[in-house]
Amino acid sequence: MAGFEGEAPKASKIPYWRLVFDQKVVTDEVISHPYAGRGTDDDSFVVVWIPGDSRNPMNFSSILKWSLTILVSLTTLTIALISSAYSGGMAQVMKELGSSREVTILGISLFVLGFAFGPLIWAPMSEIFGRRNVFTITFCLLTAFNAGCAGSENIQTLIILRFLAGFFGSSPFGNAGGSIADMFPAAKRGIAISLFSAAPLCGPAIGPIIGGFLGSGAGWRWVEGFLAIFSGVIWICLCVFLPETYAPVLLRRRAEKLSDLSDKVYRSKLDIERGKLSLQQTLTTALSRPWRLLFREPIVFLFCIYMAIIYGILYLCFAAFPIVFQEARGWNEGIGGLAFLGILVGMIIAVIYTFPENMHYAKLCRQTTGRLPPEVRLPPSIVGAIALPIGLFWFAWTNSPSIHWMASIAAGAPFGFGLVLVFLSVFNYMIDAYTIYSASVLAANSALRSLFGAAFPLFTSYLYSGLGIHWASSIPAFLALACVPIPIVFYLYGARIRKRCRYAAEADAFMQRLAQSNQQEARRQEPAIEKSNAEVEAAAVDVESDSEATSLSSVPSAIDMSRRASEASKMSGRSLGRMTTQYEENPYDIDRINTRNSTISGRCQEV
Repeated sequence: MAGFEGEAPKASKIPYWRLVFDQKVVTDEVISHPYAGRGTDDDSFVVVWIPGDSRNPMNFSSILKWSLTILVSLTTLTIALISSAYSGGMAQVMKELGSSREVTILGISLFVLGFAFGPLIWAPMSEIFGRRNVFTITFCLLTAFNAGCAGSENIQTLIILRFLAGFFGSSPFGNAGGSIADMFPAAKRGIAISLFSAAPLCGPAIGPIIGGFLGSGAGWRWVEGFLAIFSGVIWICLCVFLPETYAPVLLRRRAEKLSDLSDKVYRSKLDIERGKLSLQQTLTTALSRPWRLLFREPIVFLFCIYMAIIYGILYLCFAAFPIVFQEARGWNEGIGGLAFLGILVGMIIAVIYTFPENMHYAKLCRQTTGRLPPEVRLPPSIVGAIALPIGLFWFAWTNSPSIHWMASIAAGAPFGFGLVLVFLSVFNYMIDAYTIYSASVLAANSALRSLFGAAFPLFTSYLYSGLGIHWASSIPAFLALACVPIPIVFYLYGARIRKRCRYAAEADAFMQRLAQSNQQEARRQEPAIEKSNAEVEAAAVDVESDSEATSLSSVPSAIDMSRRASEASKMSGRSLGRMTTQYEENPYDIDRINTRNSTISGRCQEV
């Protein structure tokens, strides 16, 4: 039986508590695996995932993957909810702390300003220290600063603590998406990414409802206290249930463990390929490259401006709705918060709308052997782009107290619907168009839209006092209307535009080279796999021919083992190719890993 070398060993199951708390965990199969190399300083053993590796996040069970997806999506929902729930107690903050409306709104603006700078720090930190460590440390500080807000004795302390809470709490905006991409291959992560991406958009619509009722019933300090409790519960869940999912960190720590257990030298394959990353190098790349791409690439600039305007309009609503519904109609904070239900309903409908879209995209992926053009992602954004100005104009001219309140609240539905569709569609388009630069493109998008989200609420009160509720509400509608052609133009002419954009063209060339390399590797493996299969099948024939001289009960077992070995050999070759592709297409780390010293289009490309 021992002669069937092609048989893949069955991986040992690792207890879940060890997945969470022991990132260096190894099994007998990991220790005995025949790694390439000699184990010396000059030729170290190359540590890779073994077949069926239970510590590989790609091999987690579906239940575990979706449970962790929900958990990390809740982190983005939490931080987005905290950003807007503050608005429910603003009237009481002004009264108790003696601040003006403009200064009080800084509690929202500075919190969102933290979103602009935080992800630029936390994303590269997760590449060095792991996603779990960044999650748990930042959410601990978020909880502490939220608790500090509840005890603030003056407006200065309150808004400074709000900024710090936003800065430290913003880690999920890059970290959560990265965790999802760590677990799901590119063709299967559409729904998971949609859930994660919709959470920070739905959170701002839920926040004023909770904050309004809690503020009117228990006071603004209990609003902040509730937010501290809520973020604290999520922090505990992260500490107890979230394992590390970042492959480079896991393989690096596995290599350290294997080196400790022997007198040999082990190094992660990923560290060998990309070189040793220092924190300074990673931070420099993360802080500089997004801005260069933003101002050098027309695709990035136009779509980031578009999404920033929409995001700014969403946060403008947190200052505008109290004026329209509380001051003009005389509603209290709790009832006034319910005005956001229209936006929330539209967002939920949009998330449901994305499910068949994702299934359609997955079907297209199965029908092609190459990469689909990024423009395939854009049709939902065209639908959303049309819905946005419809909802905003509808709201602008039905928000008078003389018109039934249901009309203006219902206007939020097409706005929320369009907001989510545009965000998810453009989000996926930029990932597909910039692949190796996608982490920097997403960082640029996050930073710019957060700056707009911080700025728009600050001039809202002046806008409404100067123009009145109808024309002031029309200004955002005209902005959204002016942006409608953007997704249409890129859908029709995007392929030609990308060829003229330096980094989009470089990304496309790099991915073509990567695909060719994977195909060549697969072709090199085919003869060895076919030879192994032939040997296994020959062994099975020998077993069958000798069956008359052996016990009948032993023959099926031997034949079955031969067939299992054949299947294991086939799966081993296929799984290697899949693992490479899945890792290379993680949009949250691929650009910092593959383009630092990569040769793109035949030359070294530095950004």
